[in-house]
Amino acid sequence: MPLHSTPSRFAQATIIGDSDADPNAIDLAERVGSMLASHAITVITGGRGGVMEAATRAAVRRGGTTVGILSSTQMDDANPWCSIVIPTGLGHARNALTALAADMIVAVGGGAGTLSELCFGWIHGRPIYLMEGSGGWSDRLAGNTLDHRTRSAIVRCHNIEILETHILEFCQTQGLGFRGL
Repeated sequence: MPLHSTPSRFAQATIIGDSDADPNAIDLAERVGSMLASHAITVITGGRGGVMEAATRAAVRRGGTTVGILSSTQMDDANPWCSIVIPTGLGHARNALTALAADMIVAVGGGAGTLSELCFGWIHGRPIYLMEGSGGWSDRLAGNTLDHRTRSAIVRCHNIEILETHILEFCQTQGLGFRGL
């Protein structure tokens, strides 16, 4: 697959969702992680279980780089699929870091922690891609905005192919590196 553009750096995407996700969300997170890795897009998560582990596992199996930004101070708290582990000791405040460490955010389901990451992404202008049908905030926010400010795009994605199209278009318009189709 050819490399698109001569980037200053490669794209980074944060995948957020429940640590105790249902099987549907786990499957979807794996497909998202695999797709991102196939385009050499770094996968960033909160580094724990559920959606985070599923996305990192699939990305690593596809040859990708993964980053786990932990809420704790212990490196060993990361799931075994994190290539790079960043222990913060910040508790839920680390959600600001997971949102800001990436060029874009992909939400698969999600509860209160996911909502806080979505809010940080919104405030700081990160495009947000919601995987519809995955439950939680991804379904609740589909087609809506978080408040009156227009800080970033919230894009509903009905399937992986639509997500892939949106992400690659965003990378191209921003001059971010990725491996093409």
